[in-house]
Amino acid sequence: MISGGSGQSSLVKAGSEKFCSNLSQVIHAAAQPLTVLRFSLDKVRTDRMNIGELRELAASSAVEVERVCALFSCLQQFVITESIQPHLVATQLLPLLAIATDGVNLLFEKDGMFLRLTIPDVCEAVLIDTARTLQALSSVLLTAYGVSRTNDTVELIASSSPSAIQVVVRNANSYVDPLSAEASLSMALAEASIRSQQGRVTWSLQPFIAQIDLHKAPGAHCQ
Repeated sequence: MISGGSGQSSLVKAGSEKFCSNLSQVIHAAAQPLTVLRFSLDKVRTDRMNIGELRELAASSAVEVERVCALFSCLQQFVITESIQPHLVATQLLPLLAIATDGVNLLFEKDGMFLRLTIPDVCEAVLIDTARTLQALSSVLLTAYGVSRTNDTVELIASSSPSAIQVVVRNANSYVDPLSAEASLSMALAEASIRSQQGRVTWSLQPFIAQIDLHKAPGAHCQ
């Protein structure tokens, strides 16, 4: 009993440390656009600007404001993920993969990239929170898109192990180090979303490859 309690305590501590690390990463990322805005909108500086310069400043400041808003949204998502329990339901994964890929396919086509799926005809149900899993899948696919170039192929591969379904997203030609702050946070949020469901996300950049492990639903059988 003591051993079990200690193990649970360690998991809670590890989760808390990861959460704090993610929040710290968001705050650090937000500091950059806020610093730019603070300098750009300094009253002494703006008082010396003419109308044209003020318009240019408004346009450039809008970009930084959007960055801050996106980072604040990311912060909210981290808090929601950690504070609200996921709604786990036995779910067929293949339709969810189709939704995720349909959501990004136009982006790939527009930039001359290819999205190749290697998935089984039938797949066992997984025990997941559908919304969180879809968010994580979309984040990983968008990150793969962001590190890819024209004519690159991004692969999405689904396979099965005895207790889990693995979804791999990779681009064998993409060597990026490091990710942008926004992409890094997107991957961290995907990891937090899957981890809240007792799953796992791992990734590397040399080349880019991300793997999502999802637990099979109780009673699921290979078909």
